[in-house]
Amino acid sequence: MARKGVSYVTAAEVVSMVSDPHVAIIDVRDEERICDAHIAGSHHYASDGFAERLPEIAEATRGKQTLVFHCALSQVRGPTCARMFSDYLSETKEDSTIKSITVLERGFNGWELSGRPVCRCKDAPCKGVCS
Repeated sequence: MARKGVSYVTAAEVVSMVSDPHVAIIDVRDEERICDAHIAGSHHYASDGFAERLPEIAEATRGKQTLVFHCALSQVRGPTCARMFSDYLSETKEDSTIKSITVLERGFNGWELSGRPVCRCKDAPCKGVCS
C-alpha cells in the first residue's frame, strides 16, 4: 500500500476521475447535502457520526484505489475525515487496495461555482446517472 497521508486535488483533476471505477468520491457534508446538490456517483457519510461508520466505509470502498473526500469548503470536515479514515486503515491494518486518499480543493462549493456537473437526486448512494 503506497498511501502517504492526505493530499489535495483540484476540481479539474476530479472531473477526469469521476467515471473511473477505482475512484470513490466521499461527501462528508451533514444536512446540507440533503438540501443541496452533490457530485454524481458520490457516497455520503456525514461528518457527524463518521468515526462510528469507519468499518462500513472501508467495506463500501473495497476495491477502490483512490478516495476523494470533500465537504462544503474542504477546510475542516473533508480533511479531518480523510485523515481519520487513513489512520483507521493504518491502525486496523485493513486489507485495502486504496493507494491514495485525497481532498477536493475548495470543496463542493468550489466544484459547483466552477460550473462542474452536479446531481440533485435523492438516491443514497447516488447511482451516478444524474445530469
